[in-house]
Amino acid sequence: MKIRTIALLAVALAAVRVDAQEALPAAAPPAAPAGAPGSIGPAQWSYAIGLDMGKSFGATKIAIDLESLVAGFRDGLAGKDPQYPAEVCSQALQQLGKEQMKAMQEKDKAYLVTNGKAQGVQTTPSGLQYKVLKKGDGPTPTKADTVTVHYRGKLVNGQVFDESYGGEPASFGVGQVIPGWTEALQLMKVGDKFEVVIPADLGYGARGAGDVIPPNSTLIFEVELLGVKGK
Repeated sequence: MKIRTIALLAVALAAVRVDAQEALPAAAPPAAPAGAPGSIGPAQWSYAIGLDMGKSFGATKIAIDLESLVAGFRDGLAGKDPQYPAEVCSQALQQLGKEQMKAMQEKDKAYLVTNGKAQGVQTTPSGLQYKVLKKGDGPTPTKADTVTVHYRGKLVNGQVFDESYGGEPASFGVGQVIPGWTEALQLMKVGDKFEVVIPADLGYGARGAGDVIPPNSTLIFEVELLGVKGK
């Protein structure tokens, strides 16, 4: 299945960190630079970068030391020697990556538990979850069939990583895709539209998929079965 590359923002962090949930002094948004009303300049894009970083770490609850973050940013801009040896900075970033991965996995597991209790959601013995959004009355494909579908795939955080809507439907063999898709398609009839939630072990597992699907990700798909070749 084709995966479209989505650029992700990487944030360097080299410091002793404190809990992000601590009360922090509120910072007023920067004033607009002189010029035409609504003009965009360093104040706006600098604030936007900070806002994006804050949302990212706020969502994962990963500990951040704001003073160290700002100090590192200033030293980097000024080309100063780092306050920590290069190997310490490297180890810090590796540890941050592990913390981010752990937070994401915990969020994905929590989503599966919550979604499994939602109205209309059915869970199969494998752990696959699905909800019928629209019922069809056509044939049901087998693992040996080729199907045509429209779909949209996203992560638990809502980020869409791939879709066919807005373009041509996708066609492929039922047995040639990830296990969660293979199972879900054999539960559908032509004309059906499902929301399918695929646990990591039925998706891309520990390897992930490129830069857009992290390892051990739960995947959420909207799938519409349009046809089965020869049926």
